[in-house]
Amino acid sequence: MSDPILRVENVTMQFGGVVAVDNLNLSIDPGQIVALIGPNGAGKTTAFNVITGVYQPTNGAVYFQGKKIIENHPQGKMKAQYKGQNAGAYSHVLSPTPDKITQLGMARTFQNIRLWKSQSVFDNVLIAMHCRRHSNVFSATFRLNRKEESAQRKRAQELLEIVGLADDRGELATSLPYGKQRRLEIARALATDPTLLLLDEPAAGMNPQETDDLTEFIAQIRWDFHISILLIEHHMDLVMGISDQIYVLDFGKLIARGTPEQIRNDQRVIDAYLGVAEDA
Repeated sequence: MSDPILRVENVTMQFGGVVAVDNLNLSIDPGQIVALIGPNGAGKTTAFNVITGVYQPTNGAVYFQGKKIIENHPQGKMKAQYKGQNAGAYSHVLSPTPDKITQLGMARTFQNIRLWKSQSVFDNVLIAMHCRRHSNVFSATFRLNRKEESAQRKRAQELLEIVGLADDRGELATSLPYGKQRRLEIARALATDPTLLLLDEPAAGMNPQETDDLTEFIAQIRWDFHISILLIEHHMDLVMGISDQIYVLDFGKLIARGTPEQIRNDQRVIDAYLGVAEDA
């Protein structure tokens, strides 16, 4: 059996006296779709922010493709205060920035859509490929990167065709209907060539038909792009329909893990989450 593509080990994230994530352990195997669910305020997005380098955890570590990429350190926050020789004492502290995490092969979308509003649909996808470019200021200035630029423009068009936005390539991103904006955000994430895609409530604000279409779309992405997917979602039909494994958080604590069938019948999950009306 292959090693997990992502492993979250004993991660805790504390803000003052509030423990948003409490000793979370989570793993994703290559090719899996894994869902992280729970009531609002359960710590799901905080967990995403730790995994993607927005926060450095209070405790624990994150491993990606077998390598430790994020860990806590008792003096980690002091690193920036040291210069020169003293800085070496803290060089082992792992606190990569979100852009470095993206370069490693993780991409994410957000609960609130964050497209580049003044750019076209096509340019939103093209700009996202910047993290994979090999050109520098010199080669770009003297147009020595034309072959790479041409290849990226071709790939951007292919991605728009895959997500059904080819006819909208020249439109401003914010002029698209809500459902298409969600697809564009996913296309932009895919443009970074990830091996792990993190989706934060991708069906938020969608009507039932849009949600059904998105469910099929996410399932197809897994096979077409040969990637793993971690998603946060409140729409249980979507979660139960495409997830291989489901993790359930409540007040920052992991209360259950299992297949959709196991989670559906877990009394702790029913009491904490599934037994109440969905907050879609």
